Amino acid sequence: MNTGKYIAINELIDAKENISPLFPLELLTTPPHRFDFSKKNPALSNVNMERPETLAALIDETLKQQHKLWGYGGWGEDRFLYQASPLFKAGQEYRSIHLGIDIWLPEGTSLHAPFAGTVHSFQNNQNFLDYGPTIITEHRIGDTSFYILYGHLSTESLGKIRGGQIVRAGDEIATIGKMHENGNWPSHVHLQLITDMGGKKGDFPGVAKPSEKDLYLKLCPNPESLLRPFLSA
Repeated sequence: MNTGKYIAINELIDAKENISPLFPLELLTTPPHRFDFSKKNPALSNVNMERPETLAALIDETLKQQHKLWGYGGWGEDRFLYQASPLFKAGQEYRSIHLGIDIWLPEGTSLHAPFAGTVHSFQNNQNFLDYGPTIITEHRIGDTSFYILYGHLSTESLGKIRGGQIVRAGDEIATIGKMHENGNWPSHVHLQLITDMGGKKGDFPGVAKPSEKDLYLKLCPNPESLLRPFLSA
């Protein structure tokens, strides 16, 4: 992995005039709720990720109370949610720093490419609390290439694509999966910008060790720039 390749990709994205919406505009242009799943949030006291339905109930109730249809957030959050799975144990540390954003949407919601590009790779990451079906696309703005990871997809999404496939801005990439197929998470997409894949295919860390927080947050800048042009005030 080229750890020196810390590109200010959000500056390039913000300067791009034409970004296609990531999911249907009838949802995307309604006001979202910003979720906080950091360790500091007392609302998580009743969440037990060995029973992921407890998190699903919190999300559903929050959206209902806030009269919102969807929500998002999470980049850079330090979360305890991952301690329920040995996947996130890394030596003396747990990986707990979230490197993407989670967009909480109904299962089956279609997801679309914000830019033209190609399918870099895909894979079903089936560990408990892993991504489940995952697709990574590659894009270029000017001379700069970068990647977008979509996690927690439907299984059928992987049967509709192939490596190297050309995608146009606005093309449907996938649909959001159900809990039993997406790594045992409430329905959502984990969206992550990556500037250097480090040779990986079909998978990339979505959570980092606290001791590597600065390194990985530079490698994986905040993907909210992909939503910003469409968000209501």
